[in-house]
Amino acid sequence: MFIEKAKVTYENEPLKSAFGFKGNALTYLQQTVVILESGEFKGVGLGVQSVLWSDVAVFKKYGEDEGNRLMYDLTRFAISKIEGREFSSPEAIIDEIFDDCYKYAKEITKLDVKKTFVLNALVPIDFAAWILYAKINGKECFDDIYPGVCKNSKLANIPLITYSTSLEEVVSMARAGTCIFKIKIGADPDKDGDPEKMIAWDKARALSIFNALKDITTEYTDSRRIVYYFDANGRYDTKERLGEFVDFLSANGILEHTVLFEEPFPEDKKIFIGDFPICFAADESAHSIEDVEERIALGYKAITLKPIAKTLSVTMKMAKYAYSKGVQCFCADLTVNPVMLEWNKNFAARTAPLSGMKIGVVESNGSQNYVNWEMMKGYLPISTDNGKGIIYELGDDFYSTSGGVFLNSEHYAALIDKKD
Repeated sequence: MFIEKAKVTYENEPLKSAFGFKGNALTYLQQTVVILESGEFKGVGLGVQSVLWSDVAVFKKYGEDEGNRLMYDLTRFAISKIEGREFSSPEAIIDEIFDDCYKYAKEITKLDVKKTFVLNALVPIDFAAWILYAKINGKECFDDIYPGVCKNSKLANIPLITYSTSLEEVVSMARAGTCIFKIKIGADPDKDGDPEKMIAWDKARALSIFNALKDITTEYTDSRRIVYYFDANGRYDTKERLGEFVDFLSANGILEHTVLFEEPFPEDKKIFIGDFPICFAADESAHSIEDVEERIALGYKAITLKPIAKTLSVTMKMAKYAYSKGVQCFCADLTVNPVMLEWNKNFAARTAPLSGMKIGVVESNGSQNYVNWEMMKGYLPISTDNGKGIIYELGDDFYSTSGGVFLNSEHYAALIDKKD
């Protein structure tokens, strides 16, 4: 496909409150919009910038505003590398420009930036490229891009429990039907980097949530009990400290209801964890098949898929390889907007249920965090079932329309028009 024109712009969406993880916090998320044109065809792609998630070193050095400016600058650079060129496929775009973008990212940040930072910046380009590719080639269904390994009839939404989410909110979500919770751990309660204070806080947080929910039942898990997914975002420093937390989960009856434990260590710590009785998942540390292979060798038994954060092109390759090695996969969020949620739901709909779950899962916490979530739902090209953010029903309508992802959002397309 020939990329005749490529344009990019953005708008910021405020968050209801400071969104804390990795010992830091976000106050807004930048929504990046890319339009790629080829003759009569046009593809509108979206991305959500999360500098804190993709590379905490960039966030710490530059802060929220400047960090976002740097990532957006990287997206603009990538746009300049593809306009006026022909590519065989969307995957070819990522393959051919990634190295140049990685080099440029290091130059502008003056850091040995993580590859995830680059992939995060490339998401709207990849999204737009797949839409354009589908239109050029007459593809109207997500199956034509990624048939996956199954077709789920339901997806359990995984809400995000941040450092500041109250127990009352957690209980309310469980009573409304939520069956799996993602709990952020690795807090820095006194902002002094003390790992002993961190693990004490983590233990108290895990136990308080478990005790609050232990008597609530659900039909969607094998145990008929609420299950948990802990996300440390690389905050643990040693295997011994991690072992202390896992032992605590076991001693308090939490471990048997834990289906996932994501990213215990920083990416550069290559520590074997296959001897723990828990399913560890790789997220920020996995941005290629080589990374997936390495994490599996280190004992990780699940891969976090993020087509909305690492590009669909890279995610498809990672999923195929992970499944070939018998490793579980699931789709997590990046606090994306409603349009990108449909993109994520399409991939999750074709991903096998996690061990311990009777239905598929997908993380979505946008409704919890965006001030304008209800208004943003109006930017969807078609109305979709949001299941009140609890259980998504995936009927024939969903699979036949692909949630409207192949239809360009008028709102986001208009942002480009305003820029022009």
